[in-house]
Amino acid sequence: MAESMVGLKRTHRCTEVTTAHIGQEVTVMGWVQKSRNKGGIIFVDLRDRSGILQIIFEENDCGAENFAKAEKLRSEFVVAVTGRVEARSGAVNTNLATGAIEIRANSMRILSESETPPFPIEENSKTKEELRLKYRFLDLRRPDIQKNLMIRSRVATLTRAFLASEGFLEIETPTLIKSTPEGARDYLVPSRVHPGSFYALPQSPQLFKQLLMCSGYDRYFQLARCYRDEDLRADRQPEFTQIDMELSFVDVDDVLDVNERLLKKLFKEICNFDVQLPIPRMTWQEAMDRFGSDKPDLRFGMELKNVSEVVKGCEFAVFKGALENGGSVRGINAQGQGHMPRKKIDALVEYAKGFGAKGLAYVAISEDGTFKSSFAKFMKEEEMNALINVMDGKPGDLLLFAADRNKVVFDVLGNLRLELARQLDLLKKDDFKFLWVTEFPLLEYSEEEDRYVAMHHPFTMPMDEDLQYIDSDPGRVRAKAYDIVLNGVEMGGGSVRIHQADIQSKMFEVLGFTPERAKEQFGFLLEAFKYGVPPHAGLAYGLDRVVMLMVGADSIRDVIAFPKVKDASCLMTEAPGQVDEKQLEELHIAVAAEEE
Repeated sequence: MAESMVGLKRTHRCTEVTTAHIGQEVTVMGWVQKSRNKGGIIFVDLRDRSGILQIIFEENDCGAENFAKAEKLRSEFVVAVTGRVEARSGAVNTNLATGAIEIRANSMRILSESETPPFPIEENSKTKEELRLKYRFLDLRRPDIQKNLMIRSRVATLTRAFLASEGFLEIETPTLIKSTPEGARDYLVPSRVHPGSFYALPQSPQLFKQLLMCSGYDRYFQLARCYRDEDLRADRQPEFTQIDMELSFVDVDDVLDVNERLLKKLFKEICNFDVQLPIPRMTWQEAMDRFGSDKPDLRFGMELKNVSEVVKGCEFAVFKGALENGGSVRGINAQGQGHMPRKKIDALVEYAKGFGAKGLAYVAISEDGTFKSSFAKFMKEEEMNALINVMDGKPGDLLLFAADRNKVVFDVLGNLRLELARQLDLLKKDDFKFLWVTEFPLLEYSEEEDRYVAMHHPFTMPMDEDLQYIDSDPGRVRAKAYDIVLNGVEMGGGSVRIHQADIQSKMFEVLGFTPERAKEQFGFLLEAFKYGVPPHAGLAYGLDRVVMLMVGADSIRDVIAFPKVKDASCLMTEAPGQVDEKQLEELHIAVAAEEE
C-alpha cells in the first residue's frame, strides 16, 4: 500500500551523505536496489541518480511496524527513509562512494510498490537491447546510462557557457520549414490550414543560420534538433541534436581556433584529458592517400602505401589490369602478423569483398625472412624484393594489397586497417586523437545522377586558387571545408560559405540548377544576399556522437534518453502508428492501399 510524502522532506541524495554527517539524522528517498534479511537485521541498498547507500533496519531502532514494512521490500520499491548516519559496521566497501557509512533507519514509508522488473537494473546489462528499449523507462534507471545522460547535460551546459563567453548568441530557428526538391530525406508535416501543402522538418538549420549572418547577429549558436528520414546505422538516428554555429567576418582559421578551445574545455572538464593545441590538420587528399579514409583513426599506424610505380612492369594480371584502367595498387603492413593462419587471412579477404574488392593479394614474411604469397609466381624475384622493400616488410610482417579504381582501393584498405586494429586490440577508447581534415573536394561525381553534386552543400566556398578550374575541371576544385575527426569518427564539420552572388550562381550552374530552379529552392536566401552579406563560415557537431566518444559508448543509443531502433521506430511507444480517419480527413489526406 503506497503511503504519502506529507510532512517529509528529502535532506540529501544518496551519495551526498558522507562521513562528515556521522551522528546526524537524514532523510533519503529512492529505489530499492536489493534487500537482504539476515534474521533480525535487514540490509537495504537504496539507489537514486547519485548512486547507492546502505540502510540498516533493526526492530529496536525502527519499531515493529517499520520493521514489518522493511521485510516486504523488493527490488524497485520506492521508499523514503529517515535515520542516523553511522560508520559502516562491517568492512568498508571501497567500490561505493558511500562505502564507509550506513544509515540506521528509525522510520520508513513505502511511497510506491513495484512488480518484478522484466530484467535486473544493473550496470553493463547483458539483457537483449530490444527488451531494454521496450522498457526504456526501466533501462534509464541503470547507473551507467544515467551517468551518460548526466554527462550529456553537462556538455550542453558547458558548451552554452563557453560560446556565450565568446560572444555567440543562442537563437532558435524554425523546425517547420519548406521542403526542397533536394530534400529527398525530409520528414513531411501536413498543414491543416493549407490543404495539400506540407512543411518539412529541418535536416539542419543551414539556410536560417546564414540568414542570421545577413541580419547582422555576427555569432550564432543553438543546440538544434534535426531530422533525417534515412536508412539507419548504429551511429545514426532519425532525430538528433547538433551543436550548430555560424560566425561572420571570419575565415577558416578563426572557426578552427574557437572550436579547438571549445573542445579543449569540454574534454578537460568531462574526461580530464588535455587536448594539445593546435589540433593537427591534414588535407583530404593526404588523409585518403595515407589512411584510405576522410576520417582517419590516428591511434595506430598501418598506413597505406602506393606501390603502383614499383609493380607497373610486372606480369601479375590483377595489378596490371588495375593500372591499365587508371586505378592504383596500394598496400598496408600488419607488422608482426606474418604468422596469421591462412583461415584468418581468408576471412580478411571476405571482409574486403564487402567493400568492393575482388580479392586481396598478400605476402606473409616468416621470422626467417622467407615468405608465402598469393601472387609470387607472377613476379620476378627482384620485383618481389622491391615490393617488400617499399612496404618496409620485416621478418614476421604480413603485407596486404588491393588493386582497383582508387575509390575502391581506399575503401577496402581504409576499412581493412580498422578491422585489423580491432582484431589486434589497438583501439583504446580513452586515447583521444583529434584531427582537422581540410580542403575537401568541392564536388563529387554521382554515377546514378550522371552529374556533379556538392560534397557538403551548394553554399560551400571554393578555394580561391581553384576557382579558375570550375568550368574546365570541376573535380579538381577544392573547398574551404573542414571536418573535426576523433578516433576515426567525424564529430562535426563545416565550411566557409559563398557570400558573392557571381560565385553562387556559378556554383548552381555547375550543379545543374537552372536560375529558375535555384530561385524556387533558395529564393529567400538569394534575395537576402542582394542586401549586403558579410563573409561567414560555420560548423556543426553531432552532440550525440561527441558524448558517445567521451563516455566510450559503442552506440549513440547509449547517450540518448529515448532512441529509435534501426527501422526508425520506437519500441517503447510503438511510434510511428496509425492515425484516426477523422484526423486524416481534416488534413485532406487519403492513405492508398498498396496494390498487390
